[in-house]
Amino acid sequence: MKKFFPLSAVVIATAAVLVSAPSASAVTQHPLVTDLKTAVTFGFAAGESAESITVNPDGSATVSLIGSVPPGSSNVQPKLERISPSGHRTVLVTGQPGEAILGNTRGRDGTIYYNVMSTDPSRFGVWALPSGGTPHRIGALPPDGFPNGLTIDSSGHTLYAADSEKSTIWAIPASGGTAIAWLTDPALAPLPSSSFPLGANGVRFHNSAVWVSNTDQGTLSRVPVTYSGKAGRIELVSSSVTGIDDFNFLSARADVVFAALNGQNEVAVVHRDGTTNTVLTEADGLDSPTSTAVCGDRLFVTNAGFAAPNETKLLQAKINLSSLFGKAVF
Repeated sequence: MKKFFPLSAVVIATAAVLVSAPSASAVTQHPLVTDLKTAVTFGFAAGESAESITVNPDGSATVSLIGSVPPGSSNVQPKLERISPSGHRTVLVTGQPGEAILGNTRGRDGTIYYNVMSTDPSRFGVWALPSGGTPHRIGALPPDGFPNGLTIDSSGHTLYAADSEKSTIWAIPASGGTAIAWLTDPALAPLPSSSFPLGANGVRFHNSAVWVSNTDQGTLSRVPVTYSGKAGRIELVSSSVTGIDDFNFLSARADVVFAALNGQNEVAVVHRDGTTNTVLTEADGLDSPTSTAVCGDRLFVTNAGFAAPNETKLLQAKINLSSLFGKAVF
């Protein structure tokens, strides 16, 4: 069994890899995204490094705060918070000291699902927080893995978790049950030469397919879901997204992606033909962006704050749809 690294070490090692990666995207000359502002500022020293975001129907956001920093801290607890449109913070879940809460997603009934990494195998896996209920684990995952991104299919029946170490996308019944290795493939693998391996990272169910990013390989891929629910042939969408973390779509219809490029401190638009446009950069205040979410013409970005001055935030910007539609490939 592979040695389990302390979660604080995981975050710092990941940051070192991502921050050092070179940029591969071309900067757009058009203002596709403007009016960037800080919606909420979190406390990096308190372990509130923003990791994942889901926008809810009421305009609030569910944010995972990974919890395993600062370095060497074993008493910092991860949290899952709801952020109101006005910026009010409500703690939904508090994990155990030394754990990490990573990807989160929302079912149509309001249940929030999220990934937990823990040194306790009985807690490692996918958890559910029903609306008005209490959190409980619904699916165990291998404790030597790295469950990162999480998504749910359009039926609300199946969750997909991207494992950054095991080159695998796991399928877990939303009602609870045994996780199945839905897809294991070299396209999901970390690079052997990586100082801290990070393969499959972000994952989204979109238009009858599971889309997945690979941080080490700098790729975004699409995997059709067959009629029987199995994985179809992997389709490479883009190999020009070096350092990609999590991502999200402009809408339920459009195959236009807003990707957090953690390694470059950028957010890029990825079109269906694989072309990219950088829309936000470090000059705009990005510090290790980890995920994105879209609600109408509003773009949300989580800033993990891995690099000094460790500005971990929830950012909000305006998408100029008229400019984007002139470029988008649907």
